[in-house]
Amino acid sequence: MTATPSPLTVHRFAMRFSSTPRGARLARHLCAHRLDVWGVPYGTDAHESVVLVVAELCANAVRHGRVAGRDFHVLLTLAPAARTVRIEVTDTRGERLPCPSAAGTSAGEVRDGGRGLLLVEALADRWGFGPRADSGPGKTVWAECVV
Repeated sequence: MTATPSPLTVHRFAMRFSSTPRGARLARHLCAHRLDVWGVPYGTDAHESVVLVVAELCANAVRHGRVAGRDFHVLLTLAPAARTVRIEVTDTRGERLPCPSAAGTSAGEVRDGGRGLLLVEALADRWGFGPRADSGPGKTVWAECVV
């Protein structure tokens, strides 16, 4: 007999990664696998959207939030009752904050490399940023996607 998980159970995956492109890639792969295990299957629009948001936030942590010798942290949660995935990526560089929406800006007007958060904004239902929860140096950028 197998136990059926309660719909109130919140699934949680948390891990630190090196602030390198390899670390960002590993974070994306592990989050993609975790989503599949939690019932958001590979190949679905929901899965692909969440994984793209994870990839963009992790790439930004590596590119804009990197401090030599310090890792970034990913927290992925799924609240089955609300069918909401929350992605939190924390880096240790608090002085480099994300720019709010460039609504009305054409792709040609966005500076080089500045399209990642436009993708996050388009795919996520909500996103934002704030100080690290543990009061350490840096910031947390988060996004929520209804799946």
